[in-house]
Order: sequence, then C-alpha cells, then structure tokens
Amino acid sequence: MNAQQLKNAILQEAIEGRLVPQDPNDEPASALLARIRKEKEQLVKAGKLKKKDLEVKPISEDEIPFEIPESWEWVRLKSLVSVLGDGIHGTPEYDITGSYYFINGNNLSNNKIVIKADTKKVNEKEYQTYKKELNDKTILVSINGTIGNVGHYNGEPVILGKSACYYNLLDIGLKSYITMLMYTDYFLKYAVENATGSTIKNVSLAVMNDFLVPFPPVAEQHRIVAKIEEILPKVEEYGKAQDTLNKLNEELPERLKKSILQEAIEGRLVPQDPNDEPASVLLAKIRKEKEQLVKEGKLKKKDLVETPISEDEIPFEIPNSWEWCRLSDAVYNHGQKIPDKRFSYIDIGSINNKRQCLNSSENIIEAKDAPSRARKIVKKGDIVYSTVRPYLHNIAIVDREFSEEPIASTGFAVFSCLESVYNKFLFYYLFSPSFDLYANDGDNAKGVAYPAINDQKLYKAIIPLPPLAEQHRIVEKLEQLLGEVDKLKK
Repeated sequence: MNAQQLKNAILQEAIEGRLVPQDPNDEPASALLARIRKEKEQLVKAGKLKKKDLEVKPISEDEIPFEIPESWEWVRLKSLVSVLGDGIHGTPEYDITGSYYFINGNNLSNNKIVIKADTKKVNEKEYQTYKKELNDKTILVSINGTIGNVGHYNGEPVILGKSACYYNLLDIGLKSYITMLMYTDYFLKYAVENATGSTIKNVSLAVMNDFLVPFPPVAEQHRIVAKIEEILPKVEEYGKAQDTLNKLNEELPERLKKSILQEAIEGRLVPQDPNDEPASVLLAKIRKEKEQLVKEGKLKKKDLVETPISEDEIPFEIPNSWEWCRLSDAVYNHGQKIPDKRFSYIDIGSINNKRQCLNSSENIIEAKDAPSRARKIVKKGDIVYSTVRPYLHNIAIVDREFSEEPIASTGFAVFSCLESVYNKFLFYYLFSPSFDLYANDGDNAKGVAYPAINDQKLYKAIIPLPPLAEQHRIVEKLEQLLGEVDKLKK
C-alpha cells in the first residue's frame, strides 16, 4: 500500500465512524441538523434565502453507500449550506492594472486560493459585476476539468470562474470536517461518476447539492479532524520514505552494474591464473601486429608512436599480470571515406540503447543522398562508440555483415581491436565508471549544447589490459552477473 492508498483508507475509516470511538454523551447529529434547519428557515423569513432553498431531495435506502454509527445522520450537502454556486460562465474583461484576480478550479490547492504568475486580473467594475458572497464559512471545490481541488476563502480579492464551485456552510464549526470529506475517495468517486462530458468532465451544481454527507455529532467531527491532523503528517513521512526506497530500488540495478563493471576492470571479479600469458607479452604481440599493419598500408608509421603513461594518470591498482596501456595501443580504425555507392548508414538511431546492440534493420542510403556525417568505415567485430555526451552509452559491437557496406556517422569513434584484445572486454570497459569519468571530464568533452570527446582524446585514454585468457573469463562472468541484475528490473 502506497502513501496515497493509506491516506485514502484512513479517510474512509474516518467517514465511516471507525477512526475514533463514539461517545454516548455527545449530542447526536440529528440535534445539530435541526438547529441548522431552523437557521435556514430564519434566513428565508429574513428574505436572504428563498423557500425553494429549503427543499431537499429525500434520501432513499439504495442511495446509502455504507453504514454509519447510530448517532450519525445521512444528509445532503444542500441542507448544510446557505448557498451553493459557481463562478461566471464566460470571460470577464481583463485589466492588467486591475486589483482583483480571476480564478478557477486550478487556482485551488491544499485549502488555499493560489494566485499564479499568469492569473488574469480585472478592475473594480468587473469585480462588482461578478463578485460572490464569500466569507469565512466558504469552501471552494473545482468541478470542471481537474475535479476535487479544494480551497478556503480568506479575504482574497477574487472573482470566480465556472470551474470553481463555492458553498457557504451554515455553521462554521462544520468547516474542518466537510473540508476533509472533499479529499476522500468517496467524494471524488461520486463527483467523477456523476460528471458529464467526454473530454472535459463537469460536475453540475445539482450533483454537488445532492451529495450525501455522512454526518457525525459535532464533538465527534472535532475528534475525527484532530485524529486526521495527527495521523496524516506520519502518512506523509511514510510517503517520503517510500519514495526514497522506490528511488533506491530503481537505481539499484544501475548502481550494481557500475559496481560490477568497476570490479571487473580492477581485476577483482575473477581470480588471476598464474598460467595465463601475462599482458606484457600481449603488448609485445600487439606491437608486432601494428608493425605488420603499417607494412600493409593499413596504418601509418605515426600510429606506432607510443605515449608513456605517467604515475599520476593511473587511477587504481591492477594485478601484477596486467598492464596499463593507451587505447591507441590496443585498437586501430579503418579511416574515413565519402560514400560512392549505396551504403548501410550507422547513426545514433541504429543502436538499440536498451540492449546495447545494433538494430536488426538497416538504414540503406544512396550515395547521392549521403549525410555529410556519413564518413567512418566500419567492419564486423568493430566497436562503435558515440562521442557526444548525451549519448556516451550508445555503444555497440558490429556483430554481423551488412547487405551494403556499413558507414558510420562521424558522431561515433570506431575501434577495431587487435588480435590480443578481446572486443567484448573493451566493450564493457567503455561502460565502466572509470572510463565514464574520463570521457565526461570537462577537459576532454568540449562544446556547449552537446559536449563531445574527439578521437584524439579518446585514443589517449588508458585502459587496464588483462591477459587474453582472463579477458575472456571476465566477460563470461560479467555477462552472467549483468544478466542477473537485469532480472531485478522486471
């Protein structure tokens, strides 16, 4: 049960006479209703009300929605008020220099009239034309559009629109209890079920007049209100605690993922095997592989230049069998080209951001229609990494062949892993908190509206490189654990 459901349940207990005990010494509700009736008759004699205001529709047995204590009475709202009406069914003449505000049901909130920045004003003439007899016994309720907002009149300089229903109680002592009643599911359900209109719901004044009030003795009304005022702050505290817990539960899977990824890249997710070929040997193999690519013309001699890693760049300790290296030492790319024939275009929309893979459909484009950003050559097994900050986790491994040559947007960096680097290990490293910190750093991601990290900065990033066999063990364990985390979301 959430906080709102608990509040609704407590309010229902209150209006059914089950929240506080009845006191046999209380004057029964019937006595108070008799006095209210006499007061209303007096207002008719004084010419302030008409005889028809004394007419009240009888209450039939099948109308009564629930049982109430013997000392209570069922009564229609009309019997408890001197007047029940709404505001003007039109538009007054606005005047920005006016001293009065034109309010509607959306200006009512938490027992107050809320004057908003965009609330229109009217002058004295309009006010005198459309003002209603509001006083300290007035309760206002929205009855058009948003139904059920409640406000009290406290002398505000206002005229009412049609969505603001007002009624003046004959006894101010009823105000707290009747106000509470307006917040119950019982009233809101009654109002909505009897409203007319398909798009915008409207509750008529007749429906408001006919509303059945479960009416306790006045002393019990006061006890009920006091108990509600005692309980509801605790319900609000419960609601805040529940919201905090819900937020934590929503964030937990993502936090767990980040924690698991960080454990993985720090060498603490799977045990090291002394029989593994150390990463230092891998780096030597990578160097030879890059030299071969230079000979084949796939890389340039400058791609063999290695930038030393200083001690202050290293963010955490790694196992002895691992090595730190630059991203540029572990990957290369195929360069760029202007499409000269039909091609399969890979852009942000090509990535399934929930599953972190390429969509199954291809975006085939004719060369003549090629976007200016369609430049980067992509091959199966490559990793495409969005370099624009809002989309940094739009990452995918190119896991298949395409019907047409794939070309990626320049909004991506394309990483082709050398043989001693497992592309899935690098793929997961790009999701790690450590790499996020690097990619989001203000010195690396440049730009105002859409900060982006360029390829040069990306290639300078350092990565912790495990032995190749351990890379595979890490990926296997990651996929097992991350799959379990995903189940928490369901």
